Amino acid sequence: MNARGDELAANLAAVRARIDAACAAAGRPPDDVALIAVTKTFPASDVALLAELGVREIGENRDAEAAPKAAELAAAGVDVHWHFIGQLQRNKARSVVAYADLVHSVDRVPLVRALAEAAHRYRRRPLDVLIQVGLSAEPGRGGVAPAELPELVDAVLGADALRLRGLMAVAPLGADPDPAFAALAEHAARLRDRVPEATIISAGMTGDLEQAIHHGATHVRVGSGLLGRRARVG
Repeated sequence: MNARGDELAANLAAVRARIDAACAAAGRPPDDVALIAVTKTFPASDVALLAELGVREIGENRDAEAAPKAAELAAAGVDVHWHFIGQLQRNKARSVVAYADLVHSVDRVPLVRALAEAAHRYRRRPLDVLIQVGLSAEPGRGGVAPAELPELVDAVLGADALRLRGLMAVAPLGADPDPAFAALAEHAARLRDRVPEATIISAGMTGDLEQAIHHGATHVRVGSGLLGRRARVG
């Protein structure tokens, strides 16, 4: 392990300690919460180092970066699970279904159709997806309006090539995340009543993972807390 590996190991230990403490405070076992390392703008070599450290759930936001990174790591024999967590355009569906194990950001019916068609044609098994719920009116944050959630659930359930695994959300910027995560937990409970296997709640990032875990998050998406400050991208 090189100096970068040592840095990542130290960061990982700190993040895992936070997750363990948050789980303890919520009365949940530590292994109840999966850590997704968000590696956007960081090189494939960092993903390989994280894999050596036991982190195999990897999140990416942009297909233009994720697709070649996934291909490079696959060629090197590095076995990780790819989570696509960014806003997704329909014309990227074919590319994303080729490497993604779980797409977190399904937020409209046309995207459901594009992913289902691509998954049917280019995958041997259904693609796991989460529906992103919009918890604020901020532009560019993505997510379906809660009132439209039942229609989107119907669309995913009607697509044989997709498998609905749960919900995802991003807390509003500059606001207390607790009310947003509490609302997400309520939406998730209603979804589980209808789709018992849809147990994933993807919520919480470096700054608010404790609040997300308190409200039942099963997956937290951590970038800067693990990898450090990222370079700006255009």
